[in-house]
Amino acid sequence: MRAHLDDETVTDWAADFFETGILDRSEWVARWVTHPDSTAKDPRTLYFHKTINLTTPIVRARAYTSALGWYRLVVNTTDVTGHSLVPRWTPFHEYTEYQTYDITEALQAGTNHIYMVVSEGRYRGKLGIFSAAARYGDRLAALAQLEIELADGTTTQVCSDTGWRVGYGRVMSADPKDGERVDLRLPDLPPEGAFGTAVSLLNARMSLIAESVDPVTVIGHRTGVPSRTPSGRQLVDFGQNFAGVARLRLAGPAGATVKLLYSEVLDAHGELDTNYLDEKPGKEWFQRDEVILGDKPVDYTPAFTIHGFRYVAIDGPADPVSPDDVLGIVLSSRIPQIAEFRASDPRLERLWSNVLWSLRSNFTDTPTDCPTRERSGWTGDIQVFGPTAAQMVDARAFLRRYLQNTAVEQHPDGRVPPFIPSEASPGVSKNKLSFSSSSTGWGDVAVMLPWTLYQYYGDTTVLADHYDSARKWVDHLTHRASTKRSIRRRLRRGVGDLEQFIVDTGFQWGEWLRPGETFRSEIRGGFTGKRAAVATAYLARSAELLSRIAEVLQHGDDADRYRRLSANATRAWQAAFVTEGGARIGDDKQDDYVRALAFDLLTPDQRPRAAGRLVELVEQADFHLGTGFLSTPMLLDTLVDAGHQDIAYRVLLQTTAPSWLDQVERGATTTWETWEGYTVTGEPHASHNHYAFGTVAAFLQERVAGLAPTAPGYARFRVAPVIGGGLTSASITLETPYGTAGAAWELGPSSTVTLTVTVPAGARADVELGDVRRELSAGTHTITTHHPTSQRPDAQPG
Repeated sequence: MRAHLDDETVTDWAADFFETGILDRSEWVARWVTHPDSTAKDPRTLYFHKTINLTTPIVRARAYTSALGWYRLVVNTTDVTGHSLVPRWTPFHEYTEYQTYDITEALQAGTNHIYMVVSEGRYRGKLGIFSAAARYGDRLAALAQLEIELADGTTTQVCSDTGWRVGYGRVMSADPKDGERVDLRLPDLPPEGAFGTAVSLLNARMSLIAESVDPVTVIGHRTGVPSRTPSGRQLVDFGQNFAGVARLRLAGPAGATVKLLYSEVLDAHGELDTNYLDEKPGKEWFQRDEVILGDKPVDYTPAFTIHGFRYVAIDGPADPVSPDDVLGIVLSSRIPQIAEFRASDPRLERLWSNVLWSLRSNFTDTPTDCPTRERSGWTGDIQVFGPTAAQMVDARAFLRRYLQNTAVEQHPDGRVPPFIPSEASPGVSKNKLSFSSSSTGWGDVAVMLPWTLYQYYGDTTVLADHYDSARKWVDHLTHRASTKRSIRRRLRRGVGDLEQFIVDTGFQWGEWLRPGETFRSEIRGGFTGKRAAVATAYLARSAELLSRIAEVLQHGDDADRYRRLSANATRAWQAAFVTEGGARIGDDKQDDYVRALAFDLLTPDQRPRAAGRLVELVEQADFHLGTGFLSTPMLLDTLVDAGHQDIAYRVLLQTTAPSWLDQVERGATTTWETWEGYTVTGEPHASHNHYAFGTVAAFLQERVAGLAPTAPGYARFRVAPVIGGGLTSASITLETPYGTAGAAWELGPSSTVTLTVTVPAGARADVELGDVRRELSAGTHTITTHHPTSQRPDAQPG
């Protein structure tokens, strides 16, 4: 193989090859090893050690390693893993990932030292909203298989077994949520005398699968600004909310303990806030690292934890730090960014950037809700955010692994746990929120996320791989609707036989966190059966999408069956929840009308009335949005599609709460969990790094800049910018499976607009701008035309 470069040079021929890891269970010779006294009650990190002697130089060497817990692999003095949090979170009772490392350069002829350092990680560390530990098992363990080719033609295999040694070292404890406890008086790796004999872990029966997604690792750095709070506390501001850790150069009295406390926010008095996540007053803050200082200054970087923060407070007798002493380490899965949005209004650019930062902060070892309180892979969050993520980063492999985990965790009857992985292991622990496994909007991830990946990346295999999972979910909803009876059915009139398609039993999260709603009220409401309008709408929508998936996969009978199911669920929904010819739907909230219009649940006669009522509700709210997690992604598109782009822009550009730009105006650098973010007294509240409400980034790309796929994988796309809101320009550049696509528009004099479109080879674009309707092939095209809404804000009327 050789390459022809843009400058017309041609590279030399090179052999084209690839290598595989360990593909079959029988190839694993290594055994899981642990400390004989390892239990969940002993939080100490384990240090494993093996000495090997190699008689000749090394030609090629690979290490296949994993752990029950997060680990570092050190070969001699080389930290092979680097700053990575591996293995990533999987349903550990079924499988765990192994990593492959090239250790050729780290080895040497003669004596070699192999170390594995294993901490709690997701396997034994605290998980979820309840911070429950040891959800999968109570013993940390290591697994290593080294395959070494020597210059004399021989091969050597080094495997973890009871010939390995194990002990304790400077990391006294390390938890993903609670941080590290480190004694810097001790060496980085223990001396030989600190080790005892390792023992086999006999009950580790999970499968080993190769890592398919780049690990959580360092993707960037942030400079910090040290200062003092009003109380005199040392504080470092990194200027950006993110997930990661802080590297600090620490000095002070040997043996003294220094605490590093991480938080996203300051309180109303300028002090580090450690109560905003509903922590009980006086309870020790969980995002902290504790360091026992040595006799020399040291650069300390936590290796086995991850925090969500902007600020770090330094408590204890540490010397004052300078800007050169601090560095923010940004951690995330290494997923390529594929989009860049620009607009004449810098607030919209900031908003788009905030969404990207929240994505990065939560695309760690599973797509989480937040990097602070829960860190759980909530299905509802990624269900709504999936289309946004798919056009900001190349999330194919990352989200396919999530779907693989979803299929494994799905209940036999089709229910889907509220978060994936489910934070439970048969025979070890239970999911305390399993009562919500029947909730629509969340469980629908089994249908909607595969469809999203197909739409944006064009790969049918994701549909085939998860078709059974999608069917199981829809069939579960169908069975629940037809066999479970809610007392509320006696209150409905005119539904008749269509009652069998109404989903009104089981817990439902519902719209979730409309403005003004609280966590407690939302959870209480989920048990009442009042959210049947939401649940039944999702049955209709998922059945309709499943029929499309069946068509793509050429399952004709299934396509017909699920199409009929969707039609019946739609008719039932109309009979039960639509009155006044579409002028009143459900609870008469914004989301009721958004969902009805976006899911196409209304008759042609009902749609104008529903759209009119939606506009009335938005106007009554003074152009503030009133939607929660489920309908916010569809609000602005629904207004535009109904012919109300002026209303959509007024909502988008609203600067008081609840709105997106209220957060921007208040200095947010990520998107928040709630619309308000602060109490009426000015105190921070709830997570300040949730991507769920960041779905507006899709509107910025697809409607403001104007580029959206109309065929899977952008084989064909529409360029139809929605011009308004006082904007004078906007653009999007996007790496599609076909290559770089782009759309950029700019207003000119005399109500003209110039549009530049880039179409990659093999794709087609359909332009809709003013009176222009044009099909474009590969290349860069420029169109200038009159546009009735394109007069520059600074233009003077003639």
